[in-house]
Formats: sequence, C-alpha cells, structure tokens
Amino acid sequence: MSALSPVEFSTVGLPDQERIELWEGHNADALIGLRCRTLEASQLEATEVNVQLNSIGLARVVGTSHVVERDAELIRRRPSDSVVMYFSLVGDAFFYSEDGVRTVRPGQLLLCDADKAFMRGFSRGLEELVIKMPRSIFADVADIRALTDPMVFDFSKGGNAHAAALAQHVNRATRSNERVPPDEQAILELVSVLASGARDDLNTAHRAAAKAFIEGRISDPSLSATKVADAIGISARHLSRVFAADGVSVPRYILARRLDVARALLEKPAAASMTIAEIAHHCGFASAAHFSNAFVLKFSERASDVRRDAAAARAMSAS
Repeated sequence: MSALSPVEFSTVGLPDQERIELWEGHNADALIGLRCRTLEASQLEATEVNVQLNSIGLARVVGTSHVVERDAELIRRRPSDSVVMYFSLVGDAFFYSEDGVRTVRPGQLLLCDADKAFMRGFSRGLEELVIKMPRSIFADVADIRALTDPMVFDFSKGGNAHAAALAQHVNRATRSNERVPPDEQAILELVSVLASGARDDLNTAHRAAAKAFIEGRISDPSLSATKVADAIGISARHLSRVFAADGVSVPRYILARRLDVARALLEKPAAASMTIAEIAHHCGFASAAHFSNAFVLKFSERASDVRRDAAAARAMSAS
C-alpha cells in the first residue's frame, strides 16, 4: 500500500523568535497539537519527517532539549481522536500524565491516548519514531475500546519482537535515504498483536511476524515461503494457510511488496542514477525480464514509463 509523498519540516535556519510557533503549527497539522517550550534560553532545533498512509501517520522526530505539553484546554480546542506510539531511539524522555511519571528510555515504546492530558520532556534531546492512529481503528485492531492507561513495550534487541518489527517499519518509511512504501496492513496487524497479545488469533501474530521478516529481506532473491516459515517457527503449510485467509499466497505477497518498493524507487529522484535493472536487483529480482513482465502485470504500465512520468511531474512542479 503506497504512501503519500513524505513531508519534511525543520526549525533549523528559521528566525529564532518564530521557531516554536512554526514547530507547534507543523505538529498540529501533521501529528497532534502540542505546546512546546525550550529549556533555559536554548533555541529549538528540530526536524520531522512525516509519512501519511491511508489511515495512519508515521513520523521521525529529531530535536534538541525541550518540553511538550498537551493539556485539557488544548485537547478541547484541538481534539485528536487518536492514539500515538512513541518509539524512543536516542535520549531518555519523561512522560507525565494522570497515571503518574515514568521515564521512557531508548529502546522503549510508549503507547497512549492523545486526548488524555500529558507532558513529555527531553532534557538531552531526542530521536524518536511515531505512529498516530485513529482511536476507532485502534479499537478495532487491538480489541481495546478505551486505552485507560499508557502502555510501555521494549523493542530493543531481546525485547518484544512485534514492537521491534513495528519500529523497523516506521524506521524504513521515514529514513531520508530510502523511503519505501510501508505495508499499512502489516503495521495494523503488528499493532493488533502488540496491544492485544493476540489473545484470540494466533494466525494474526504469525502473519504479522512473517510480514515483518519479509519486509527486512525484500532484496534477497532467495527469499521463499519456507525461509519465512522457518524464521517464525511454523511449517510452510501452516504459513500458506495463514496467508490464504487473506486471499493471497506467500510468493504473491513477496512479489507484490517487491514491486511496490521498485515503483517507489523509480519515482524517487535520489534513485535516478540507478538503472532499471539495478532497481530490479535491489528489490530481489534475479531477472530483469521477470521484473519487467511482473511490473506491467501489476501496474499496467512499464517501469520506464513510470520513471519518465515522475521526472516530468517534478520538472513541471519546479517550473
């Protein structure tokens, strides 16, 4: 499932007196409304990359030390009707809410209701990944009608495997050097497994784990259903049944993801120096001819035409 074009915003280089106001405005539009203030007299240097999918938003945030707050008055004025997931990569963060005060350390994920007042602080700066999801969708996938208290998960090595897979999805989608279209359904399945513990449906957990494994190995031409099944600890036959419930086979799913990633690269100016054969190889196709045929079957246009049209659109917008 493809994403809209990533949007990047930074306070670096902006007039000092305008930085906080513009940062608050961007976050209100792209994520949730927050009040921001810096510690002591330091100027805020912060950058955010946002990727909007059909129903959920992803982000990567990097910034110097500051504090953000979402109080009752701001919630009344700008309700979000969503839940947010913060994946801490760099810097300890405190999280203060009605539930108490907790420290979220690098390698931890905090899940909370965006319309319950909270304050977050980053005394040594931060780098984090974010998922914003409408509350109604979260309720459906997680089978949790109301998120009463924040939840914390460990996504570091040796921690929760589904939280780690979620972090990998957001990380890849928001990296400046390789923004590949995320699989939104795979993200939703991982959230379901993480928040609910897959209490009622082990197949959802297996499918989410399989998709996460596939996502990290798209470029491997030897990737197969057997390899995926071995990696997640079930039989290839069982894995086939899990995917068949969604109306797709494992090889077909792998092929579709490879083609989605290839199309994203064809449309990216950063990949303009790569030949189509190199893009095919990068996406796990052993044969350029196989790639070309599969691409036309999926998108009803040639890879070269997609690249040409994307370049023309960029030239037109620049003129």
